[in-house]
Amino acid sequence: MIRIPKPIYIAIVEHARKESPLECCGILSGKDGAVQRAFELRNEEQSPVRYSMLPQEQLKVFEEMERESLDMVAIYHSHPHTLPFPSETDVEMAFYPEVFSVIISLKEENPVVKAFRIGKYAIYLEEIEVI
Repeated sequence: MIRIPKPIYIAIVEHARKESPLECCGILSGKDGAVQRAFELRNEEQSPVRYSMLPQEQLKVFEEMERESLDMVAIYHSHPHTLPFPSETDVEMAFYPEVFSVIISLKEENPVVKAFRIGKYAIYLEEIEVI
């Protein structure tokens, strides 16, 4: 289970809306599955179906997390036109199987947010608790 404070949950949904029709992306940090901070990153792909983060931006986030003694809890991104389920590309690019993959779908009028663990052989739906 991933626990996300309501203000952060709202912020990542707003990030997805702001970037639509392109995918947004970012990193959620915290401890033991509890998110404490969100880092919005630029989608270098500038694409409605793919995202990538600049390694330099990721490094800055990792350094800040280290200074604050936080761990990477999740990587989030949006699906502006599709369901909140990992795409084939999402699975191929899941370099951190120990962290959650949070997907914000804007396909419906009300955004739908889902969390997954993407393993080598399976995708596991995880519960999100908004606190």
